[in-house]
Amino acid sequence: MNIALIAHDKKKSDMIQFAIAYRDILADHTLYATGTTGLRVKEATGLPIHRFQSGPLGGDQQIGALIADNAMDLVLFFRDPLTAQPHEPDVSALIRLCDVYTIPLATNMGTAEILVRNLNKGTFDFRDVAKNGGTNETT
Repeated sequence: MNIALIAHDKKKSDMIQFAIAYRDILADHTLYATGTTGLRVKEATGLPIHRFQSGPLGGDQQIGALIADNAMDLVLFFRDPLTAQPHEPDVSALIRLCDVYTIPLATNMGTAEILVRNLNKGTFDFRDVAKNGGTNETT
């Protein structure tokens, strides 16, 4: 599965801790991330990560494009709800795209843990259904 990792500045340490804790699960998937988040997670875990621009410089939109193309399966976006973000319209657009295209979205470590543990158990069949036009055939 394709997984996006995004974290606002005050949540980057949470994302790094999460990626270290779930490194073995994340290693089985293709990872994408916005600029600094991807760099810091890669440095901490050694995981290969396709890095886009920083969020405010278009990285959120680049990940959004993958969502719109049905090429993203899960988004882990650790948001800082207490700090105003200069690129808030991009953040809102990304969240809206997750809703439009039925992409699971975790905005905090607790939800991310539930999603990643279930991903590891193989309970994300609905993504195969979405990719196969409403059938559960994986051929």
